[in-house]
Amino acid sequence: MTTPTAPLIGRGRTRGIETLSLDSPGTRNALSAALVAALAAALTECGEDPGVRAVVLTHTGNTFSAGADLRDPPRPEALTGLLRQVVALPKPVLARVTGHVRAGGLGLLAACDIAVASHRATFAFTEVRIGVAPAVISLPLLPRTDPRALARHYLTGERFDAAEAVRTGLLTAAGDDADAVLAPMLDGLRRSAPDALAATKGLLTAKVLETFDRDAAGLTALSARLFASAQAREGMTAFLERRDAEWVL
Repeated sequence: MTTPTAPLIGRGRTRGIETLSLDSPGTRNALSAALVAALAAALTECGEDPGVRAVVLTHTGNTFSAGADLRDPPRPEALTGLLRQVVALPKPVLARVTGHVRAGGLGLLAACDIAVASHRATFAFTEVRIGVAPAVISLPLLPRTDPRALARHYLTGERFDAAEAVRTGLLTAAGDDADAVLAPMLDGLRRSAPDALAATKGLLTAKVLETFDRDAAGLTALSARLFASAQAREGMTAFLERRDAEWVL
């Protein structure tokens, strides 16, 4: 007998706000091929449902997302498509973070229209430490975040806190209670006309979508090339074996 597979995306709705929860805490909500596909399907349904005014993207467990699942990574084209889908969805998408965010998970934050976090959250672009680059996630990140800060965090892989994430534009706001920070924003969305929201989101995302249309193919190819490299194999193996990679001085 086949054991039923647990859903990877939790769902709930309150007064027109659809909550989608990344629900694979055993993998720290790593972006596997299956999770990316499940989230894309849920977003499609939300975009087509007139009862959904906005989408809140959140998580179970203490990690929003650890980035790409190294054991079952999504195709770069699939991750690119998911990020573009969030940006282009005709409903506002808000990220709610109460834990850690790493690597590709930061691309999801940047793709959202609004992103809030609790002060417990931490962030890091860890790609360079496993031999790859934050290529695909740069599509929403580069147009929306401070370039000097992004250079530091991309190149060093250092961990940073919610206050720094707000300062650089990665987050909209942070506080002791992410729900308290989010509450007035959700109230505003409930008071807003659906067609006006869609048109206003279109104004805000036009430049980001131009970046996707111009650069997606090249960055997707770069991501695929780096993930197939010898340094990436060493970096991922070292990460899974919990040891330093061979290049660490």
